[in-house]
Amino acid sequence: MDKALQTMINNMPEKTGKSLEEWKALLKTKRFEKHSEAVKFLKTEHQVTHGFANTIVSLSKEENNSAEDLVQNQYKGKEALLPIYDALMKAIKPFGTDITITPKKGSVSIIRKRQFALIKPATKTRIDLGLKLKDIPVTERLGDSGPFGTMCTHRVKLTHSTEVDKELIAWLKEAYDKSV
Repeated sequence: MDKALQTMINNMPEKTGKSLEEWKALLKTKRFEKHSEAVKFLKTEHQVTHGFANTIVSLSKEENNSAEDLVQNQYKGKEALLPIYDALMKAIKPFGTDITITPKKGSVSIIRKRQFALIKPATKTRIDLGLKLKDIPVTERLGDSGPFGTMCTHRVKLTHSTEVDKELIAWLKEAYDKSV
C-alpha cells in the first residue's frame, strides 16, 4: 500500500472520529448510486473533509464489490447482453465442480486449474468469448484472440444467446478439458 495512503488510514480515527473499518460498516448500511453521493453524505452528515471522504468511499467500493456486483456493473447499459452471459454460464456449469468463476471489473474468467475461457461485454451489442484452445486452427467463427492477446488463443464474437449452440459448447468443453 502507498505510504501516504497508509498514513491517512492510520490518522483517520483521530481526524474523522472513526476508523476506516467503522466508516466502511456505516457505508454498507447505505445505498448510493454514485461515488460523489457517498462523498457528499460523509462531508455533510459527518463533517469529514473531502480527502478523507473520497478515500473512505474509494476503499469501501474496492472491498464491497461482490461477484454479483461486478457482473451487474459490467452489463450496465448493456442489459441486452445478459441472456448471452446467462446462456454461457448455463453451458459451462455442467462441465464439472472444479470450475471457478471469477468476475473482475471488465470481464469474467472461467478457470479450472488454468483459465480456459474469458467472457467480456465488448460493446453494447456484443460479448467477446475468449477461449484457450492450443493447436486449433482459426476459422471464420473461431477467430484469433484479438484484444485478448496471450490470455486466450481464440475469440468468438456473440450477439445473440442462440449463438451459444452445440459447436460453441463443444469448443468450451474442449478448452475445459485441456485446462488440467
